Amino acid sequence: MAELHFFTGTMDSGKSTLALQTNHNHAARGRVGRIFTAHDRAGEATLSSRLGLTHQATEVPADFDFWRYVVDTLTQGGRIDYLICDEAQFYTRDQIDQLAKVVDELQIDVFTFGILTDFRGSLFVGSARLVELADRMQTLQVEALCWCGKKATHNARTEDGVMVTEGEVIVVGDVEGDHVPPSDEVNVAYEVLCRQHHRRRLTAARAKAVSLAPEPLPFG
Repeated sequence: MAELHFFTGTMDSGKSTLALQTNHNHAARGRVGRIFTAHDRAGEATLSSRLGLTHQATEVPADFDFWRYVVDTLTQGGRIDYLICDEAQFYTRDQIDQLAKVVDELQIDVFTFGILTDFRGSLFVGSARLVELADRMQTLQVEALCWCGKKATHNARTEDGVMVTEGEVIVVGDVEGDHVPPSDEVNVAYEVLCRQHHRRRLTAARAKAVSLAPEPLPFG
């Protein structure tokens, strides 16, 4: 029986790497799949991991219809055994419903990968619907770490180095901290934090500035 899988974790927990590995494993057994993503850090129509691996993918805009795509492909003689859906947190509620329908009506496995909550600590629409519908939900075991060494559970957004909790939900930003934007643009970046430091808006840079930590990762 086909199933709708949801793999989740914070940034830096290896979701996209697992998506690429899942595709490799199934393709190696002769199965034929399709890869989808939305707002990937590497640009449109690309699935990328922070390890440097990339794969061509189909971009998923808000009006994309998974059910129609799969039905049209099968009707035209194409073959689809599974779908890999990365950055699923950005999908709409209707799109998650369409994926569930693909599983139930066409018996095609769907593997989705995404972050649970946004920089405000609220559930993404796509992730919330996956929590409601997925046959299997798994939190990735590769733990991302807060600057203090505790398990990171929240995703923080900074603008020009200052953590913010309001604004547009979808803003693509730098996660390495080495991108310098034009002088007339805000430098948007992301960082993973434990709940305590997310609540206190205490990023690694701010902690270092107030001498709470001599280095971003004061352990080991």
